[in-house]
Amino acid sequence: MISSVRGEVLEIGLDHAVVEVGGVGLAVYATPATLAGLRRGQPSRLATALVVREDSLTLFGFADDEERELFGLLQTVSGIGPRIALATLAVLAPDVLRRALRDGDLTTITRVPGIGRKGAERLVLELKDKVDAPSAAPAMLPTTANGANPRREQVVEALVGLGFTAKPAEQAVDAVLAGDGADTDASALLRAALTRLGRSR
Repeated sequence: MISSVRGEVLEIGLDHAVVEVGGVGLAVYATPATLAGLRRGQPSRLATALVVREDSLTLFGFADDEERELFGLLQTVSGIGPRIALATLAVLAPDVLRRALRDGDLTTITRVPGIGRKGAERLVLELKDKVDAPSAAPAMLPTTANGANPRREQVVEALVGLGFTAKPAEQAVDAVLAGDGADTDASALLRAALTRLGRSR
């Protein structure tokens, strides 16, 4: 298993970054919050998890070991694959997720695309006693804005890739653009749309 990568960030997309390790560019899929902490051309370290399938090898990256452990823990529950696990960490900060699991807060957990009430109940039942107590007050992922042209289609496509259906994704992106996000770059627009979608569920 590849537990971490360190190297120069060659590229940052909406759902992944390319990190050069030993002359090889590795595509690492990550949440918008993790990607926002990277800078193109700068060295960086990501905790990683390698998901092996019959037809693919996919590397997922995280800001720290805590997020990687939650990513793996979520997948121990039936019906939760890597895509939904990553979407969970994209919508809910680690402390928020741990608190929701410990408290049986189904409303918070069902904010995640692809997780309905039954799925949330299963997560609580199986993980309630496996998560540590949160260390901070609940906080949703922040929204930010930078001065750049919005890239609506890219952001909608990224949201659909995270498990949201097209219409709510388009509505969320349009709502952000209609507000203070008209000059927001694609990454910040994605984070803002995720936060809006999380609140509306």
